[in-house]
Amino acid sequence: MGFQRFVRFLIPRADHFYEFLERQANVAHQGALVLARFGGPELGSAQEVCDAVQALEHEGDRIVHEMEEALAKTFVTPLDREDLQRLSMELDDVLDLTNATARVALLYGVESPSQASRQLTAILVEATALLATVLPALRKNRYKELIDVARQVRRLEKDGDVIFRQETSRLFHDTSIEPRELIRQKTLLDDLEGAIDRCEHVASTLTNLAVKHG
Repeated sequence: MGFQRFVRFLIPRADHFYEFLERQANVAHQGALVLARFGGPELGSAQEVCDAVQALEHEGDRIVHEMEEALAKTFVTPLDREDLQRLSMELDDVLDLTNATARVALLYGVESPSQASRQLTAILVEATALLATVLPALRKNRYKELIDVARQVRRLEKDGDVIFRQETSRLFHDTSIEPRELIRQKTLLDDLEGAIDRCEHVASTLTNLAVKHG
């Protein structure tokens, strides 16, 4: 038995830490799914989407607080407490930026998302789905699965970067776009790109954990 496996054998299970992370990943994915309905026939208005994502963001905050309280009360954790907290905060960042996107749509009066925004939202939905699906592999020590999915998320993040750069260039070169509309669309793009970027941060942390404990 390797040293890492021997240590894990001695450490209490403390599965609730994994449960916190899995719940966070699922809530982040739900937030992305709700955001994707912006401009659609069901729950499509900016107000409805903003309210729904805000409720999920509050749920995510509650899970973060549960994680922090559990870390403060637990002497021995299944992973380094710094790693658990980092992963929790990165997942929370994904949901926070999803919520920021919904708030921008409402506060800036975005009537419907642009094609590029829809494309980025679709990438966010796919990336969060991958993270929500793979998080249970962490508690089961399926490290190869973590690495494989992390690579998929990184590829999605690169695809998002291409869309973001191309649309930003178009916005600034198209002289027919009014300044207010440019600001609306650019701010929306910034938050969407940020949310996808945070998914990549989660993927990198999962890769690091796989290398560290595998």
